[in-house]
Amino acid sequence: MSDLFDLPFEEEDGDGRESILDGRVSTVRPPATEPRLRTSDPRRPADPRHTTAPAPVAARRVWSVTELTVRVRDLLEAEFFEVWVEGELSNCRVWNTGHLYFTLKDGSSSIRSVIFRSALRYLKFKPADGLRVVARGRVSVYEPKGEYQLVCEHLEPHGLGALQLAFDQLKKRLQEEGLFDAARKRPLPALPRKIGIVTSLDGAAIRDIIKVLRRRYANAHLVICPARVQGEDAAPDIARALGQIARVPGVDVVIVGRGGGAIEDLWAFNEEVVARAIARVPLPVISAVGHETDVTIADFVADVRAPTPSAAAELVVSAKDEFCGRIDRLLGRLGAAARARVQGLSRRVHIITGRPSFAGFPGRVAMRGRHAAELSHALARVMRARLAARERRRQQLERQLTMFDLGRRLAGIRTRLVTAGGRLKGAVILRQHRADGQLRSAAGRLHSLSPLAVLGRGYAVCWNEDRTQALRDASQAGAGDCVHVTLAKGELDCEVRSNDQTQGTQRVQRTPRQDP
Repeated sequence: MSDLFDLPFEEEDGDGRESILDGRVSTVRPPATEPRLRTSDPRRPADPRHTTAPAPVAARRVWSVTELTVRVRDLLEAEFFEVWVEGELSNCRVWNTGHLYFTLKDGSSSIRSVIFRSALRYLKFKPADGLRVVARGRVSVYEPKGEYQLVCEHLEPHGLGALQLAFDQLKKRLQEEGLFDAARKRPLPALPRKIGIVTSLDGAAIRDIIKVLRRRYANAHLVICPARVQGEDAAPDIARALGQIARVPGVDVVIVGRGGGAIEDLWAFNEEVVARAIARVPLPVISAVGHETDVTIADFVADVRAPTPSAAAELVVSAKDEFCGRIDRLLGRLGAAARARVQGLSRRVHIITGRPSFAGFPGRVAMRGRHAAELSHALARVMRARLAARERRRQQLERQLTMFDLGRRLAGIRTRLVTAGGRLKGAVILRQHRADGQLRSAAGRLHSLSPLAVLGRGYAVCWNEDRTQALRDASQAGAGDCVHVTLAKGELDCEVRSNDQTQGTQRVQRTPRQDP
């Protein structure tokens, strides 16, 4: 029985290549990088369709495992470079490298699959076991184990949109954590003094909110923290803005939202990071995203949901209208009660004044009023007199205190000290100049009497050998004696050669030396 590698193969005239495997003929297109074999290649058998000679048996070729695996991988990737596969997810697991490994299966078969981290981050939903998906990718071979696998580049749920699936998954998870519970919802403040707003400065939402608040609640203080509300980086930016505005002192309520748009435009408010940022805000939060029909995860987490940004501004100031209406009603009731009370008391006064016992009462009241005015005038006169006396006494005490004012006395003493200091300084300088002149005069006289000055004019001093006596006579030194001669600069050690006492001169031989 011949080996599989001993079977001959033929080349088609077209783009395909025929190979005989297990008695069947299959056509496989060669990879684009592999050069086509020619019939003139001595390593390939001749085509029996172009020659009548019998085909020689090909030499057996032994493949290594790596070569065979690489060859199979190249053939699979060339043939199945982009395929769509439908199946059910199983054994989903994200490794520490960030890649997702799973098995895609149906009723009777399964295939190992992987989606790398670079493609996994763009998925709008979280893959989980049991989901039925449609995967797009290429068929390849994992060389270390020789297993073929599907390298996915994209996943989408079968029968359900990826965004809707991601929405449902996140909603279920946050609901299980209790972020949607009514018990954690906080009521809105009745009259907020400072209102925080998180939205884009370029959208229409901020203009609508400001317009409503200026019209309904002009004395409100607005704190606006701008953030991106659309795009890939919108969710972290919204979370950052919520954290910043929560740290602003005095903010009573926060409005977060944007105008209407497609579900992709509003998706930043369906992200988990935004939902958890809203839950962390210690203030009541109003979610105002899109139009009334748009529902996001932020609406469930927020304390109050507003259908539009304008409606959110209306909700914030709605209590003001109620307070104003109640105040107007109470004011009307108070005015009516006061008028009724005054009218009742007026009627009682008229009834009482009409009685005989109260005849002449206004005159008596007028006399009492005049007497009270006289007493008030006398009291004011006495008070003014006493105040004038107290003022004179105060002025007298102030003059006495002025005489003993330590500030003035210290100022006089300071002036005398400055004058005495100037005189002392002048005397010291004069005394210093005089002493300096005396010192210079004494130094001049001392210099004129100094022996060094005489030596400087060219004279010298001659000493005996032991420097105990200055020689003034030639007879004090004989021939052969050593003498020392001191000059203005340096000394000489000399030896006497002869002694001429008659002429008063002697001859010496100099021996140079230097002072130590």
